[in-house]
Amino acid sequence: MTTIADFTVTTNRGEELDLATKKGKVLLVVNTASKCGFTPQYDGLEELFQQFKDKDFEVLGFPCNQFGGQEPGNADEIAEFCKVNFGVTFPLMEKVEVNGPDASPLFDWMKSEKKGLMGSTSIKWNFTKFLIDREGNVVKRYGPQDTPKLIAKDVAKLV
Repeated sequence: MTTIADFTVTTNRGEELDLATKKGKVLLVVNTASKCGFTPQYDGLEELFQQFKDKDFEVLGFPCNQFGGQEPGNADEIAEFCKVNFGVTFPLMEKVEVNGPDASPLFDWMKSEKKGLMGSTSIKWNFTKFLIDREGNVVKRYGPQDTPKLIAKDVAKLV
């Protein structure tokens, strides 16, 4: 059986991150963008991270430029934007694609584990979120309109 621990991703600093090191943590994996109507959710994601980080919870942000070109910057520009405008301290990864032939294997797996509306596997827009339990399983998928505040109750049940 596949879990999140079977994947390796790249941080926004270009370092490989074996997600097996996150085993035992509750994770919220999000595809993000800096120039999107949902970008203010960075505030809520950071609040959620701060609220539960002492209970082995992490948010992992994956910038994505596939939706309306709303994440045009490079890794340094994205990190600076997130820190200055939203005080983001949770980990940011390298920019990824979440749909199509070049999609991140992690996102392909999460999409197959928890399908979207009407059984769709595609991610429809920025700020789609996947909640991962301590065993590395996808337990829930949230649409872009689902705010971090709404997700907090589900996180609380898992931590």
